[in-house]
Amino acid sequence: MNEMACTRLGQSGLIVSRLALGTMTFTHGSDWIPGVAKTGLDDAQRMVDMALDRGVNFFDTADGYSNGEAEDILGKSLVGKRDQAVICTKAGFRQSDRFNDAGLSKSHLIRSVEGCLHRLGTEWIDLLVLHKTDFTTPLEETLKTLQLLIDSGKVRYIGCSNWPAWQVAQAIQFQRDNGLDQFVAGQYLYNAVSRDIEVDVLRMGDTMGVGLMAWSPLAGGLLTGKYNLNDINASGGRLSESNFLNIANEQAQTALTALDSAATAHNATPAEVAQAWILNKNRNHTVIIGASKVSHLESSLKAAKITLSSAEIAAIDAAAVPVRRYPEWFDGMMHDEIYTKALS
Repeated sequence: MNEMACTRLGQSGLIVSRLALGTMTFTHGSDWIPGVAKTGLDDAQRMVDMALDRGVNFFDTADGYSNGEAEDILGKSLVGKRDQAVICTKAGFRQSDRFNDAGLSKSHLIRSVEGCLHRLGTEWIDLLVLHKTDFTTPLEETLKTLQLLIDSGKVRYIGCSNWPAWQVAQAIQFQRDNGLDQFVAGQYLYNAVSRDIEVDVLRMGDTMGVGLMAWSPLAGGLLTGKYNLNDINASGGRLSESNFLNIANEQAQTALTALDSAATAHNATPAEVAQAWILNKNRNHTVIIGASKVSHLESSLKAAKITLSSAEIAAIDAAAVPVRRYPEWFDGMMHDEIYTKALS
């Protein structure tokens, strides 16, 4: 097994590779997001084998990816290798038109986990992540159900995805007050041009012990440099079908210029540097890498080997500085100069 940098996931004893192989592309032929889900079992098997061989032990999937097909393929690809893998799957999105087949209720979560276990062909889920918030279910019900799943041995660690920082903090405080296992991971959109979580989510995570799993590190492919920024729809690829990030052209171009410069210096591609930027920002960050081809995975794995200089990081940082909202900008003005000087 090749050496791969690892980290402790949040405030837990779970050790994971800093790169996680995402399975959003895995499908048996479902028409779910055709521009994304296009990797069949044979190629998926090769990707899983390559990831394990290169030291990746972390695999991310969800019951909503191709209607559960991604979980099924991941499970088949890990036959005989289950003990080498840390499997993260997600639940919460609607699974059918049956009225209660959605959300984070006790009924739906238990049913969802049973389905995940069956498709993955495993007796336990290493990390169960709540894929979304649920305004219809009391938070206490959701958190107590997660504990029930942990106590039953079906789930070992828990996390959330796409939750606002205040709600994660509220949940963790309830978990602590009631002796429950707390969230140890948060999956969030994060890349060189999508950095909203720097304002509050990342700071909350550092304080509360929630490790980042960054999704869409290439901004849907934008940071590969393959798109014509003046006419993304004509460029082909995922963003031509759904440009859900709405990144300003000027920001995208500034980021790509900085990525190109660093890529040249490191004999790498802009995509590899974009992923390395997240890893270099914080030693505890993990990155979910997706691939529709084995060659894409080969490239992404190289990102773990790139060490960027402080100047290179600063140049990429400057491209898309997140807007600081009140009270964040006010708080930033309130540093006491005497204390700061004395403690520096």
